[in-house]
Amino acid sequence: MFALKRYTEDLINLLFPELCNGCGKLLYHGEKQICTKCLYDLPYTDFHLYPDNLVAKQLWGRLPVDAAMAMLYFKKETKVQNLIHGLKYDGKTEIGTMLGKLLAQKLTESELYASIDLIIPVPLHQKKLRLRGYNQSEYIAQGLAEELVIALSTKNLTRNKATESQTKKARYTRYENMQTVFSVSNAAEIADKHVLLIDDVITTGATLEACGNALLNHGIKKLSIAAIAFAE
Repeated sequence: MFALKRYTEDLINLLFPELCNGCGKLLYHGEKQICTKCLYDLPYTDFHLYPDNLVAKQLWGRLPVDAAMAMLYFKKETKVQNLIHGLKYDGKTEIGTMLGKLLAQKLTESELYASIDLIIPVPLHQKKLRLRGYNQSEYIAQGLAEELVIALSTKNLTRNKATESQTKKARYTRYENMQTVFSVSNAAEIADKHVLLIDDVITTGATLEACGNALLNHGIKKLSIAAIAFAE
């Protein structure tokens, strides 16, 4: 029976070969979404081991977080961009789940993330959600929650209005633009909890700042942040 299953899988892979979402090369038997070489060659930050890392410093004086990190460095025309692009724009939601599980393995190495009660992904506005069909951060959060066996909330934090890219705007302008963008519908669900806020890529930190303030204004005990990648 096992031999027949393996033969069937090999035949399917021959007719419909699976390619690595990082480098585009053929995946070998047992590899999923990303090849073993890419998996070990990814530019890991190890931010989860250092409380004063670049992500945490970016939020200093802006948002009172218990811990903040991103797993990978993001640069254009790299394997990391290929993975994020596939997740966000090509409908490859399984990449998000895989990256979420990989992120979970990193977080288990840090005591800073040992007391998480609830995981919440950064939400999309309904217009963008309808256009894309899914929230990429939600799939990352799902993989993370499954691996860590922690509760996941995907409906409580909502985005009230769509915003333009904040990357090239001045800091105070970004702050003004992002105020009242996010809201909490059920304060009781998050009250007195250590919440882990999940995003795909951190750039200016403006979105996380707005999300975090909305959660803090509704009674959470602690706020921590984790993302797949950080764009310097």
